[in-house]
Amino acid sequence: MLRRVVDEAGLQDLAAALAPLLGEGGVVFLQGELGAGKTSFARAVLRALGERGPVRSPTYTLVESYQLGDLPVYHFDLYRLAAPEEMEYLGARDCFFPAALCLVEWPQRAQGWLPDPDLRVTLRVHGAARAVELAACSARASVWLNALRN
Repeated sequence: MLRRVVDEAGLQDLAAALAPLLGEGGVVFLQGELGAGKTSFARAVLRALGERGPVRSPTYTLVESYQLGDLPVYHFDLYRLAAPEEMEYLGARDCFFPAALCLVEWPQRAQGWLPDPDLRVTLRVHGAARAVELAACSARASVWLNALRN
């Protein structure tokens, strides 16, 4: 587990440092209350992976997709999801495959439908800063966190 308290620039730096480690794909759950920085974190990961176009919040579309070189990336915001079964209507099953990176905000809304995450990123408002906790849920995420520590 890796814990840090960061300002907005530090949050973006942490996401940018993590991004290259995610280049072979994985599932990242982004958890935290409204306004905690989940979308900012995802946007910083996408920018660091090379996205130069607009990085829209998927609040209304529920998913935005990107092709960054050989890496397909799917950014989900499930806040408005009424039931986990709605993931089927989104065609989300086709998004979760080993070579894809899936960034999932509000994963608890699709509990029981989503695959297990590799990494859990929990963000909390901490005064003017953010408390960030990264927890490895797979062997490859343990490697990612060790790389971040070094």
